Amino acid sequence: MHVVATAGHVDHGKSTLVRALTGMEPDLLEEERRRGLTIELGFAWTTLPRGGDLAFVDVPGHERLVTTMLAGVGPVPAVMFVVAADQGWQRQSEEHLAVLDALGVRHGLLVVTRRDLTDEATAGQVRGEALAHIAATSLGEVESVMVSGATGDGLDELRTALERLAGSLPGPDGDADVRLWIDRVFTIRGRGTVVTGTLGAGTISVGDRLTAGGDPLRVRGLQSLKQDHEQVGAVARVAVNLHGDTGDMGRGDALLTPGRWLGADVIDVRLRGDPAQDLPRELTLHVGSASVPVHVRPLGEDTARLSLRRPLPLRVGDTALLRDSGRHRVPAGVTVLDVRPEPFARRGAAAARARVLASMTGNPDGADELRRRGLITRTDLVAMGVPAPSEPVAGDWLADPAHWDDLRERLKAAVDEHAAGHPADPGLPADAARRALGLPDRALVEALAGGLTQRDGRIYGRTTAPELPAPVRKAVDAVCGDLNAAPFQAPDAGRLAELGLTPKMLAVAAATGALLKVGDGIVLLPGDDARAAALLAKLGGPFTLSEARRALGTTRRVAVPLLEHLDEKGYTVRIDELRRRCIERSP
Repeated sequence: MHVVATAGHVDHGKSTLVRALTGMEPDLLEEERRRGLTIELGFAWTTLPRGGDLAFVDVPGHERLVTTMLAGVGPVPAVMFVVAADQGWQRQSEEHLAVLDALGVRHGLLVVTRRDLTDEATAGQVRGEALAHIAATSLGEVESVMVSGATGDGLDELRTALERLAGSLPGPDGDADVRLWIDRVFTIRGRGTVVTGTLGAGTISVGDRLTAGGDPLRVRGLQSLKQDHEQVGAVARVAVNLHGDTGDMGRGDALLTPGRWLGADVIDVRLRGDPAQDLPRELTLHVGSASVPVHVRPLGEDTARLSLRRPLPLRVGDTALLRDSGRHRVPAGVTVLDVRPEPFARRGAAAARARVLASMTGNPDGADELRRRGLITRTDLVAMGVPAPSEPVAGDWLADPAHWDDLRERLKAAVDEHAAGHPADPGLPADAARRALGLPDRALVEALAGGLTQRDGRIYGRTTAPELPAPVRKAVDAVCGDLNAAPFQAPDAGRLAELGLTPKMLAVAAATGALLKVGDGIVLLPGDDARAAALLAKLGGPFTLSEARRALGTTRRVAVPLLEHLDEKGYTVRIDELRRRCIERSP
């Protein structure tokens, strides 16, 4: 299917033309038919001469209904622009064309209607003037046809031209994430809420879970051109029957693939039209079928930051327009450059941001986006409409290669700085490293530390073990002197306190290998556990705690933790509650 919107001044025959092409009545309201004036969006369709369906979104032409016109044109890829031969180019012709230009619409067809109400020369002049206006916009040079909706003259030629227009349209991406801008919402008794819109990309199937910004909704039924379908792919006019809490859903909302879109309430954009400084500070942003008031903050000559009254599911590269409803004009079209801009937190940030935006094109580029951000999750990058340029460095995190290298060097420097300042505790805690580097996730620290030693939640650089400060070394030397004189007479708490050896310092001494810790507050010389096991083995058989204490020449205070240490290290094993024996160990 192909979908084309109408555009043009009020009462130039748009609905009459759609009616003649399709045999369907696009004006659904009784008031529309009575007044001969399109008020709401109308929908009709026909089969092209060589097959294939062509659907029309018929829009109102009155100046007070431009918002409704925008809701119909916004999601549609092509336009049939209508100008009446007997009236020529009019005010709403100009505004509708400005809308199409601001949205960047590139596919269209000019139809000059009511050719039966004027002479050929006048009709030709109207066509030439209209083509000149259109050529100066994003539509460029378009094909034109002269018809009479009343007599049917020229309709066959128009059908052929519409077929050529349909054939020129780019193919849709059927695998894309769904974003169906809603243009109608109604309720069917016994079925619930139905929404309609133009599906520009992606595929919707019965049973799918979608969201409109709240809880997931289930697709319970699908129709396209009033035919039931199990699945509908873009491009198509589609009616979706939803199950779930639809709340106050209305025109301007969007049905979305869950978890694949970001709600943007601040965006940076490039402007096409009036200079940024000349724009009113309060305008209305129109995108898809949505219409949202925005505050405009100029940045560069053609760039600005827009603060939206409510968030919209936008992506980099989306096109939209700004409208001044009070003055009935479109001062600028916009291309979305960034849907997650950093807030201005310091003086000069806005000017710096303007310089960055000057080089941005609005074409999604993952490598460029990573260079600007340094780090971002793949989920967020894809939700912004930007393809991931590489595989994650940790978890879901993507990193710019140069930024990642810089972070690795900064981590090494932080680890070395910590070790120099804390020789007794040289390992930098991973959480402290995360804070020092300003990283959002500890998994990033662990990935960066891949070439370093990681142990017990700490990161070590060149210094992988504690080093004793000079005063502690002196105290440890004194303990070693005591133990050399009486190997298994471990210094008591008083002696340790006299030397200034706190439990923490004893742990550091043990970690450096200067002392052997066999229990809380009990230290011996390194290797004295093996020496004790050798002495106990000379007892020639099982032994009790008392026998071990006498053999080692020590006290119960030392013997109990020492024997437990020997059990743990595999030097001895318990036989029963009272006795142990030594285990033969391989040399």
